[in-house]
Amino acid sequence: MFFSRKVITEDQLVDLHGKVAIVTGGNTGIGYATIEFLARKGARVYMGSRNQGRAQKAIEEIEAKLQKSGDDNQASIHWLQLDLLDPRSVKEAATEFIAKEERLDILVNNASHSPFGPYYLNQDGLLDVMVVNYISHFVLTETLLPLLRRTATLDDSDVRIVNVSSTSHTYVTTDSFVGKENLNKQFGDTLTGYLITYENSKLANILHIKNLQARLNAQSSPITCLAIHPGAVMTVGVSGFLNSVPFFGWFLKVILGPLFLTSWTQGAMTSAFAAAGKEVAETRKSKDEVERRKYEGGYLVPVANVAEPSTYAKDERLQRELYETTIEVLGEMGIVF
Repeated sequence: MFFSRKVITEDQLVDLHGKVAIVTGGNTGIGYATIEFLARKGARVYMGSRNQGRAQKAIEEIEAKLQKSGDDNQASIHWLQLDLLDPRSVKEAATEFIAKEERLDILVNNASHSPFGPYYLNQDGLLDVMVVNYISHFVLTETLLPLLRRTATLDDSDVRIVNVSSTSHTYVTTDSFVGKENLNKQFGDTLTGYLITYENSKLANILHIKNLQARLNAQSSPITCLAIHPGAVMTVGVSGFLNSVPFFGWFLKVILGPLFLTSWTQGAMTSAFAAAGKEVAETRKSKDEVERRKYEGGYLVPVANVAEPSTYAKDERLQRELYETTIEVLGEMGIVF
């Protein structure tokens, strides 16, 4: 599938001075570049990461770039300890965040498990790829929701929640998300099987964002929820996988990689647009209801184009089943909202 190669510039993003953002998995790849975009516009950004050393190194690199380009005015980047393998610790981290911050304008659920497997059940009997990609981000979002809703009542607010999904979700077919077994569904122990299992978690990201938007709309809460596909990006994970391929790995990475894979910055453009694009803000002010709701619960593909996700992603029954199953499973773990 081919996508637009247009670019998103800083001029197409809203001013973020005085605004607060969280980006998960920001010490490398798409998250790193997304944080750089938001910080350049003046936001106070929290980098959600498990490893403090790696996070601090990334923060210092981004801050040095901002200073060199003269874009460091009032922007700041901070480490938020976040272990997405452990939903309970995510709940604690989000609760601590609420205690120290008075607002949250942007939440980008970006971090992702490697798509190349193998995957394992954790101590709670949950598949690690689903925990990292979906369940822990669900916990983070739901815990932060009171703060996000409160921020949305402030003057000139423009609160957004972004889930980084993947176009690969279109390769998944599913009949149900009822019960823990469907959260843990695996599609085999081959590379193809691992990829489809990963894609199932990315389908969950879109189902989550659509259900969340519907719930917020029912509460008349003016928050925009978006799922995005960043494109095929040369992330650290992809680079490592190509390096592991015998004989042809170097050729795939060095020769074919630049032809088919984009940079971190290019990959982050759709995330940045979803999180802070001026066009999204402008449509919210439209008097035309269809135009006003253009981005609500939407799905974007590179670069910043509205697209239709799969039939399964749009299925309201699956959206509801996933939400109810997730609440039930988390309740059994002692995580309630």
